Parts: sequence; C-alpha cells; structure tokens
Amino acid sequence: MSKIFVVDIARCSGCYNCQLACKDEHAENDWLPYAAAQPLTGQFWCRVEDHVHGTIPKVKIHYESQLCRHCENEACMNACPAGAIYRREAEGFVLIDPAKCTGCRACITACPYGMVYFNEQKHIAQKCTGCAHLLDAGYTQPRCVEACPTDALRIVDAEPVNGERVVYKNRPGRFIGGLVYDPVEKEVIIGAECTLSDGRVTLTDDFGDFWFHNLPEGRYDLTIQAEGYAAKVFQALSTEGQDVNLGDIAMDKLSV
Repeated sequence: MSKIFVVDIARCSGCYNCQLACKDEHAENDWLPYAAAQPLTGQFWCRVEDHVHGTIPKVKIHYESQLCRHCENEACMNACPAGAIYRREAEGFVLIDPAKCTGCRACITACPYGMVYFNEQKHIAQKCTGCAHLLDAGYTQPRCVEACPTDALRIVDAEPVNGERVVYKNRPGRFIGGLVYDPVEKEVIIGAECTLSDGRVTLTDDFGDFWFHNLPEGRYDLTIQAEGYAAKVFQALSTEGQDVNLGDIAMDKLSV
C-alpha cells in the first residue's frame, strides 16, 4: 500500500519540531544506501515556511511543512541522465541513489517545488527519503511525523492525490477585516453589523473588530450598519492575491 504525508495546516503551531527532527536524523548521518549524510547547513529536507497575511494590526500567520512530494510524474527522475533516481515499491517514495548520482543537478532544476538540494562536499543531489531507513527497520513513522506534537503532520496508507504524496489540508483563504469606531466619542462600536455581498454576516466584537475569514479570492461589497449611525459601504474589495485590512473605520452619527 502506498503512503502519503498529510499536513493539516489548521493544527500546525509553527514549533519547527519536524524541521529540527529531520535535521537531527540526517545531518552528518550516513543512511546508505538510502542517502548519504546531509550537511549541517544549507539543506532542509523538511522545511517549515511561514505565510503572513494582512497588514498591521490585522495580521494572521500560518505555517506549512514543505516536503518532497514524491511525485507520480517524477520530474526529477525523468531529468536524471544517470538513472540515479528510483521509486521504492514498498510505499512509493522517490529516492536518489548517492552511489549513482553524478552531480549534474538536472533533478534540482526539474523539481517544481525546490525540494532537491546539492551537497557541494559530496557533489551529489539530495532530498527527503521519507526516512526509508527507519521504515525498513520496522518503524511506523518518519522522524518529522514522530516529532510533531499536534498531529499536524501524519503519514497514512493511501494512494497519491493529484499525483503527489504530500496532501495539504485546511490551507486558509483570504480575509477582510477592520475596526469600527465613533470618532466623536472616541470609542469603538460593539455589535455593528457587517455584511458582505455574498451574504456573509458578522458583528464587531468587544474591541470593535470584525473579520471575515477563509474567503475565496474575488471581489466583495461590504456594508457596515450600527444603530444610530449612517451606514458605511465599501465596494469592490479585492481579495485576489491579498488580504484586506480596512484599518480604523469611522462611523458618522445620524442627526436627531
């Protein structure tokens, strides 16, 4: 049965344990014939990336563990002129044979995810092995999965999804947010009704803030209403390639 990695972004706290565990397992440790020792610097076969959304003070962040996808289309394997890259039958992981690699770097250029590295000292290409040496020794998990305290990174028996053995879940969508206040009273407005043109509705909280989370990319009109105040309308707010922080929004009181 094939195996795949499942990365649940909603569970990831950005502790970097997976990255550190991978480094601890492979740096200066030979696991031949699976892989030669990884250098202490310059390579992260499991690499945690942070993704920042919005602008201060409306900022969110999420983390993603980046791994070799062990692709079914095998771009790296197809590019290798030495036949040094192969797929294991046991679970489908793709490995680079350090004894056959000539250091031509063709696989590094071919990888669309930037997850193949070059070892200058050994003059070979290297990447994630899925800790094949541990799996063959009877372990059930690679070191990165074992080290994850929140189960954000798991390995399961399943077929590849879209030709890849790394599946990302709960990647956040875009957001629109802001703060609503009374400029005369110099107080935030609690409970203001904020309505998007797609029908989503939320209220400002005890700090005057509102958020619309996990929005698809597109364009939205926003209407903000509060009792005793003139409505505020924002048109064609774009979440295409960006999150929207509207900042502090002043509401004008209706004349009595």
